[in-house]
Amino acid sequence: MTYNLLALDASTEALSIAIQYNGQTVKHFEVCPQQHSQKVLPLVSELLDKAGCKLQDLDGIVFGRGPGSFTGVRISVAIAQGLAYGANLPLVGVSTLQAMAQQAIEEQGLDSVITGIDARMGEIYFAHYRKSEKGLAELGIDENEVVCAPVDLPESIKGLTAVGTAWEPYAEQATGLNLDVISEITLPDAAYMLKIAEVEFEKGNTVHPADAQPHYVRDTVTWKKLPGRE
Repeated sequence: MTYNLLALDASTEALSIAIQYNGQTVKHFEVCPQQHSQKVLPLVSELLDKAGCKLQDLDGIVFGRGPGSFTGVRISVAIAQGLAYGANLPLVGVSTLQAMAQQAIEEQGLDSVITGIDARMGEIYFAHYRKSEKGLAELGIDENEVVCAPVDLPESIKGLTAVGTAWEPYAEQATGLNLDVISEITLPDAAYMLKIAEVEFEKGNTVHPADAQPHYVRDTVTWKKLPGRE
């Protein structure tokens, strides 16, 4: 079954929206730091018009649940919740790291890909995804998305292909890993959340708007105290 879905993500510097309706997909992607909250609703309205549907015609809403910037992740969740409440639609959250892996699998034909987003403070959000039999990006058994310093990345990823914003700023620290970085895929695109979300809708793994949750990976932030302050 094909689901009619709206997907949106504002978790990083990129703002992306995609609508899958009656076999067609319309989408928007742009890098617009700190402008997400102003732009997202007008863009949703514009894309609904292009798709020839109303929000109430859809089966559900997909949102980028993180990781990413704390503010951006909260915007993604809040906007999705508001839209879902208004149209009485269920929600599915999709990982931003998984979305980038899905794009790499679909566009580059990869079977294995490392995804990383710059988490600031000398750390990256990181995961290793593999292509499933159904062509979906999936984590390996006993593997999770983590936040870590580049020097703490596992040796097991040496020589693999990588995507995301994490690799350029920390290239020196990750030199020994010899990663093959694809520069065309740096930020998550909501259009690549659709295929992942369809499986979750098929399984019934949806949530009520009130239960939609962000996934920060790093739940607490440790700030360095200024000299002379407690």
